[in-house]
Amino acid sequence: MPRKKQEIITFKVDASLMKALEAMPNRSEFIRAAILSAMNNVCPLCSGTGYLTPDQRRHWDEFSAHHVLEKCDECEAVHLVCESERAPRPKRYTSRKIL
Repeated sequence: MPRKKQEIITFKVDASLMKALEAMPNRSEFIRAAILSAMNNVCPLCSGTGYLTPDQRRHWDEFSAHHVLEKCDECEAVHLVCESERAPRPKRYTSRKIL
């Protein structure tokens, strides 16, 4: 069975990153794994752009009117909680209003 053709992508890096990459036994595999990992952790709302369109902002404002961010005092993970689901929370949680 013929192998799938792989594409080649190049990008610029500064000297310190190049030095760190040179120490990797398999740079290509490391970079592929890092990119795939980053893509699996992209913000579902902004798709990794870091900003919201006006329409996304309007939807976010509606959503955040009834949701808060809570930070777990044990693991320090910040997560969204719907105010309608909020019962008295264990002491391990602290709340703050979103944006």
